[in-house]
Amino acid sequence: MANYELETELRSAGHQIIAGVDEVGRGPWAGPVTVCAVILDPNNIPDGLNDSKKLTAKRREALFDLIMDSAQVSLVHVEVDEIDQINILQATFRGMERAVAGLPQSDHILIDGNKIPPNLNAPATAVVKGDGKSVSIAAASIIAKVTRDRLMLDLSKLHPGYGWETNAGYGTKLHQLGLLNHGVTPHHRRSFKPIHNILYSASNAN
Repeated sequence: MANYELETELRSAGHQIIAGVDEVGRGPWAGPVTVCAVILDPNNIPDGLNDSKKLTAKRREALFDLIMDSAQVSLVHVEVDEIDQINILQATFRGMERAVAGLPQSDHILIDGNKIPPNLNAPATAVVKGDGKSVSIAAASIIAKVTRDRLMLDLSKLHPGYGWETNAGYGTKLHQLGLLNHGVTPHHRRSFKPIHNILYSASNAN
């Protein structure tokens, strides 16, 4: 379970405003990458914060509301055209930078993962598997996942047959079948190899 130990250490060192940052959606073949930055209120931290992937959908939804009611939140979608232009890592970095910029100035930023974006507006620490260690990162992961899952559900209604309502754009068998039957949509990441290969095959066939 995530805890407040990293934040406590930083606060003891004089960093009072601490933001946690996480992303959801680096791996899917379709849809944006969604990034969230959260500043929790130290006196009002929702119980049960943890890596969003380890929580049930019902629990994530409940925590989503609690976080939105008690914390400062900045949320960013980086869309597929930008992902295709600059690659998924750089798109994720840009999303993190924009999400942090959407919050009040932080004294320190906790980033999930092992890399720190180059253009943040405060000192930062990369925390491997941080969404299971830091409540600030865990809160960001919950907001990002719930928001992106809702978006992919909406997109699945516009583009049925790919299973986005359950696979959130990941390359499941149902998604692969949808591509075979219905082709590539505007929401697919054309720079990703499976989508690129389909488009390449189609162009050669013509």
